[in-house]
Amino acid sequence: MRQFLLFLLVILCGITFIGRLFYLQIYKGRSNSLHDDNAIRKVWDYPKRGFVYDRNGKLLVGNQPSYDVMVIPREVGNFDVDEFCKLLKISRETYDKKLERATRYSPRLASPFVPQLSKEDYAVLQEKMRKFEGFYIQKRPLRKYETTIGANVLGDIGEVNNRDIKNDPYYQMGDLKGKNGVEASYEKTLRGVKGIKRILRDRFNKDIGPYKDGKFDSLPEQGKDITITIDANLQAYGELLMENKRGGVIALEPSSGEILAMVAAPTYDPNILVGRERSKNFTKLLRDKIANPLFNRSIQGVYAPGSPFKLMNALIGLQEDVITPDEKITCYAGYKYGNRFMKCHCYRGRRNNMITGIQESCNAYFATTYRRILDKSGNASEGIDAWSKHAQSFGLGNFLNNDLHVGQKGRMPDRAYYKHAYPKTFYSTYTISNAIGQGEVATTPIQLANMTCAIANRGYYYTPHIIKNIEDETLPDNFTKPKYTTIDKAHFEPVIEGMHAVYKNGTAKFLNIKGIDICGKTGTVENFAIIDSVRTQLTDHSIFVAFAPKYDPKIAIAVFVENGYWGSRFAGKVASLMIEKHIKGHITRTDLEEWLLKHSLENEYAKPYSGVPFNINGKTQLQIVEEPEYYRLKRKLNQLNAAAN
Repeated sequence: MRQFLLFLLVILCGITFIGRLFYLQIYKGRSNSLHDDNAIRKVWDYPKRGFVYDRNGKLLVGNQPSYDVMVIPREVGNFDVDEFCKLLKISRETYDKKLERATRYSPRLASPFVPQLSKEDYAVLQEKMRKFEGFYIQKRPLRKYETTIGANVLGDIGEVNNRDIKNDPYYQMGDLKGKNGVEASYEKTLRGVKGIKRILRDRFNKDIGPYKDGKFDSLPEQGKDITITIDANLQAYGELLMENKRGGVIALEPSSGEILAMVAAPTYDPNILVGRERSKNFTKLLRDKIANPLFNRSIQGVYAPGSPFKLMNALIGLQEDVITPDEKITCYAGYKYGNRFMKCHCYRGRRNNMITGIQESCNAYFATTYRRILDKSGNASEGIDAWSKHAQSFGLGNFLNNDLHVGQKGRMPDRAYYKHAYPKTFYSTYTISNAIGQGEVATTPIQLANMTCAIANRGYYYTPHIIKNIEDETLPDNFTKPKYTTIDKAHFEPVIEGMHAVYKNGTAKFLNIKGIDICGKTGTVENFAIIDSVRTQLTDHSIFVAFAPKYDPKIAIAVFVENGYWGSRFAGKVASLMIEKHIKGHITRTDLEEWLLKHSLENEYAKPYSGVPFNINGKTQLQIVEEPEYYRLKRKLNQLNAAAN
């Protein structure tokens, strides 16, 4: 029995050893030898990123070659470091920090030492690379912007961080990925698939040649090309009109939800975030907390919508059957509720129906309508919930579920929002400012543009989106299926007639474009900021929404100009010109164009820091741009027109 147990033990030990040897030499050796074998140097073969075109086929973003100096820390030999630093245009201190960083990442794996050399620097360095043991040059494609516009639309690419590497095993240290704009939204589509080359080395770590004649190598797969919805000419024109101003402009195609232009002002040239200067330039943009050029005001800016929101209250009032288009409400130069008074610029005793109420932007008319909506059931809490649900059906107060990299939800308050402020009793007068788009209501420019699309379409909209076409792919249903509002189609006509009257006889009558039936709504929003711990009223914001033509609309637009005095002064001019540019292709209202080029709001933005008082009534003389700046803008306009023709 003992002999049998001894024999069994010997057999078991033998099987264990054989199994372990098989695992190490056969199974694991096959699976990991190419990855862990120190005699094989792995070189990633980076694909070209997909090209980006505008809706008319104009190339916006392509590729250019760049060169990364790579390092394998444990293979760094003895050489003239000062000569190496001189060739790389870095200091000895920078050299030591970069080598330490690479060593922390991995002593035996390659990582970027100096990325994105120019062709000129590469030409000088490559002849001497053999002297610098442990370093080699790796070629990779880099973005090349074929335009100076649309930085907030196109975005940029930058080096991945540890979180990126952890979340997606595709990335290695030193890889680049989209950081903003469409580069980020469509990163997986644009990036392609990396290839790999395996180089066999001798015992002195000298390259011999391809391992197994390249049998285990793979070729890179280029990223897919995409076409975005932006019209480059319209985008460039919008950016020009918004120079020396701050704000956001969104233009949509109502029949599809495609974004025709997405202007964030101030902006910057996307080319400054390419190459070795990217980090320095990005830091400079990031630290500008006053102009904040990295902040995309068109989709991230959250503002009170002002008078354009009166259109929403009109629609809800019709749907809730608390008002009719023909009913007239008397305005006494404002609206009195309790011991308070909401001023209005209508003359005392004017009687407005819905069309003239929109035309003249009558506060009394819409305060009355709002109160009737909330008080319909006798319970304002129920009323505000119904009111909020109608507004949310237009995409207000919610993320629009679009394909943009960033965005804000805005705010469309309901009873739950107010329960802490008014836990017991809630009356419609408590929130009367919502009637005129102030108070707790907050929207983004893209939400206002989307609301305008829903009005233009008489009750439905398509999710705003930036992608028009992806090579060999179809767009998701979210972008191609209409979303219907809770307002019946019949109720839109009187509101649209009111918007049309704004251009014919109302607050935007001097902005008319001959030959185009435009429907619009002006807006002026009070603007407050905390200055030296004091809540201070600043110059009002200028807002405008519009669509055109009245029937079969081709464009809907929302313009928001910070500190722009009132709706038609700045925002209305921008909107009218962009509508004409899109529909006609040329400008006839050159007087509006000239006015916008000549007038700046930079002095308004400087007031909180200069101590100059704000003039809320807007009677101060507007700043005229200096002649060199004016001629620079005129040259840009002439170049834009020449390129369009």
